Amino acid sequence: MRDQAEKLRMKMLESQGALGRSIAVVSGKGGVGKSNFSTNFATLLAQEGKKVVIVDMDIGMGNIHILIGKSVQYSLKDYLEGDLTIEEVMFEGPNGLKYISGGSGMSELMEWSGDMFDRLIQAFEQLQKSFDYILFDMGAGATNWSLDLLTSVDEIIVISTAEPTSIMDAYSMMKYIHLKDNHKTFYLLCNRAFTREEGQETLNRLKSVMERFLSKEVVILGSLPEDPVVRKAVKSQVPFAIMYPDAPISKTLKQIVGRFIHHQTEEVHAPIESNKFLSRLKSIFSKGRD
Repeated sequence: MRDQAEKLRMKMLESQGALGRSIAVVSGKGGVGKSNFSTNFATLLAQEGKKVVIVDMDIGMGNIHILIGKSVQYSLKDYLEGDLTIEEVMFEGPNGLKYISGGSGMSELMEWSGDMFDRLIQAFEQLQKSFDYILFDMGAGATNWSLDLLTSVDEIIVISTAEPTSIMDAYSMMKYIHLKDNHKTFYLLCNRAFTREEGQETLNRLKSVMERFLSKEVVILGSLPEDPVVRKAVKSQVPFAIMYPDAPISKTLKQIVGRFIHHQTEEVHAPIESNKFLSRLKSIFSKGRD
């Protein structure tokens, strides 16, 4: 009887499927096109039939909604501070993509309270049940809060350019996270490469230093070319993958999305273990409040 009950419980878990993957998009410094990448990457993931939500974690200075060309009435900050549900601060973008704005025009720094952390956990738990991918577009640089989140997510996409300072900052970010969690999966992407060779050299340098100094394998996604259509799309407030689908950068990003999905399907994540993101986050927050 106990065996039958256990089989039934496991079958119910399997029918629910694995919870959505939590992925943070980071850069060591600003100005590398991180939010633009996040927006277009998520747009193409949604185009592939994936259920995707972007959470703009640059609270008070978020710009995801601007890149999509939408005006939003509420943001994540409103959810954290008030009685709104997570659905009320979630909006729809192209290809059925959903996004939660971090808000904009805020001059004051956000002060996190215990209640806000509780609401954040509740929101993430709900999102994991509804989406295949939760993409966190992180603010540039690192704060105690953002580093806590980065050590909790399942995977991290690291954006760099070919500039030496950008490469060093990207390595420093990965090093910090790796020392906190050496099982974290890193995906590397070089943005705004003037040539394919420049992009590949940048990625090889990052991969090499991670292997040499941290004995850490990373996954190379590829490089995106410097393309004038990006600026045009930003001015029009339409993702370049939608506005210029045949542009070199759009075609390249589509290949990168395919590579990412393929790598995801190669990994086996047991449903019962797929909630590590929330358990890690809860553990960190509880320690911070002790």
